[in-house]
Amino acid sequence: MDPKTLASWLLVLAYMATILVLVVRGARRNKSVADYAVGNIAFSPIAVGLALAASTTSAATFIINPGLVAYFGLSAAFGLCVVLPISMFLSLVVLTKGFRKYGESVKALTLSQWVGDRYKSRPFAIFFAFLSLLLVTFIVLILVGLTKVVGASLGLNETLVLAGLVVFSFGYMMFGGANSMVYTNTVQGVIMLVVAVILLGSGWEHFSEGVSGFVGKLRAIDPNLASLYNVESPLFRDGFEVIFCTVVVGAAIVCQPHIITKSLLLKKERDVNRYLVVGIIVQMLFFLVVIVGLYARLEFPDLTLEGQPIAPDSVTSTYLVTQFSWFVGVLVFLGLISAGMSTLEGLIQSMSIIITNDLIHNLHDWITGRSLTDRYLFVLNRVVIAGLAAVAFGLAYWQLIAPNLSVIIFAQLGVYAYFAAAFVPVLFGTFLHETPRQAVMAAAVTAVVIHFALYYTGQGFFPYYIGVSVKNPGISTALAVVAATVVGSVVHVLLRRKGGGPSETAA
Repeated sequence: MDPKTLASWLLVLAYMATILVLVVRGARRNKSVADYAVGNIAFSPIAVGLALAASTTSAATFIINPGLVAYFGLSAAFGLCVVLPISMFLSLVVLTKGFRKYGESVKALTLSQWVGDRYKSRPFAIFFAFLSLLLVTFIVLILVGLTKVVGASLGLNETLVLAGLVVFSFGYMMFGGANSMVYTNTVQGVIMLVVAVILLGSGWEHFSEGVSGFVGKLRAIDPNLASLYNVESPLFRDGFEVIFCTVVVGAAIVCQPHIITKSLLLKKERDVNRYLVVGIIVQMLFFLVVIVGLYARLEFPDLTLEGQPIAPDSVTSTYLVTQFSWFVGVLVFLGLISAGMSTLEGLIQSMSIIITNDLIHNLHDWITGRSLTDRYLFVLNRVVIAGLAAVAFGLAYWQLIAPNLSVIIFAQLGVYAYFAAAFVPVLFGTFLHETPRQAVMAAAVTAVVIHFALYYTGQGFFPYYIGVSVKNPGISTALAVVAATVVGSVVHVLLRRKGGGPSETAA
């Protein structure tokens, strides 16, 4: 076994041991579903901010997105590390305080519960709990990204690696929860910071002739790589895709359970500003990591290695194993694992709680009129996690052997539908003093219908989807968010004028 592989194995084992120790430390304080969901420890806003950054910028940012940048050049880099984060940060700042204030007042554990309580509608909470099942697509993305990196670094079969990742991550999350997750995310965030600096500095020699020289090297490979818009790309063709759609998606993307609900971990209102400052500054650095895709394209101009094509999802892992010394390589390897595991933990935790508390519990109460005990729900949550593990493994294996360009297309199709539906209910519930529930229900349904209808049947009436094999979920999502906002606003105004429809007072 060569030194790099041996060191990688030792780091993986040390990482696993550290995570398990932190999980045990946090799990000791879990006595209820509420403890698992939002914790019972007064965490530092700096730690929660690091947890936000670590869980927001995941394997997609560190592993998958650099592959798209390698394939499509500056247009992808501009959209993914400039337009998207700016829009996302603004939305996070605008929504966080109001969301947290109301969530704290009703002791909300999840986004589904927040929506249901805000609009006094159990069916609406159940609707969002069902929608949360779409978030399994994001779990699949992370598992595929980690499998690629771990498999390449340790020289293992990808199916075996995938199975190991599923057993380990879902296994310890059966016991961890929010108390453990803030500890683990903080450690992972620090590791990711170090690795982000290493990755960004790894291609510094390409700037020996300045930025213009760097762009010139890309242009020499393919003029489209040096353009703000890549007309040959299926995802970054013009200003509509790169700017308009990305701005709308960025604004709505914070309405995911593992992002917007992080603020509920804060016990004091005065901690919110520090939490946001730390989270956003660290995220800014993490988003820049996609530039590594440009470095990889300069190293592999024809996107092949030893005559074999490099798939988009394998660009980062290939760059890792070919461009770094064994010592630096294993550090980067650890950082990429941390990037994936940090978000994976948040998704497993939030999805399991939503399914347990907002779906199964609500349906049981609604149908039988009897409430399940907290102890029963606490155990049921672990069964739910086991079920999620089985589904995630099956879908991830499918995406390993038969992706449509990249696993990110599969993930975006599901995740984007969820936050497109959640955007208007969260926005209206945060800022409008009285909102008829019919308005936000109509908006949520509109978002889901428009998103999937455009993506799957848009060939007949939307030119961007005519004659292409890879469709951009960002287009259908952006138009779905716009349509949902218009529908929600119109219904809101009409019902307020008539003085009809149940309405509640926002926080």
